[in-house]
Amino acid sequence: MIAILDYGSGNLRSAQRAFETTGRKVVLTSDPEIAANADALVVPGVGAFGACMDGLLKVNGDQVIKSRIAEGKPTLGICVGMQIMFEQGLELGEFAGVGALSGVVEKLDAPVLPHMGWNSVEISGGSNLFTGVEKESFYFVHSYAVKQAKVSNWATTDYYGKFYAAVEEGPITATQFHPEKSGAAGLKLISNWVESL
Repeated sequence: MIAILDYGSGNLRSAQRAFETTGRKVVLTSDPEIAANADALVVPGVGAFGACMDGLLKVNGDQVIKSRIAEGKPTLGICVGMQIMFEQGLELGEFAGVGALSGVVEKLDAPVLPHMGWNSVEISGGSNLFTGVEKESFYFVHSYAVKQAKVSNWATTDYYGKFYAAVEEGPITATQFHPEKSGAAGLKLISNWVESL
């Protein structure tokens, strides 16, 4: 079973429909026990870093994510769901993240924000996530991102400077872009992740 964490942030229905295309059972839940015990957990996120962390803390989502990672259980963050995996976010103040990954979420240095639309990625390391979609573009909408991190496998995107578009570190997979809004390439990426479970 794949659980999509409902903590008041994210495109829950579109994410649910996208993950259901894999043929797996998908549930939306704010129940920490269901989220902790699911075969895989998806942490979506839309909005500001601090607001997302507030919502996550209210459902004990930070503890769920930490316990899953400690136990090696697959967890996927999307957009701000990726950002909150890191140590700190600098959007509208300074906010602590879950701290599962080392890095800081900071404002993009670009003349036009948000960065919105389709962009290609450059893959580094031994990524399995992008198998079959290495040359495809994905849909982004954000003004903040991680520019430096300590991760094993990653992909970057360039929008007036490089930032992390995706990371794969142990049981954590995360994308700054929205695979559920990225057409056939996004569905293939979701399928790749689900097949790795």
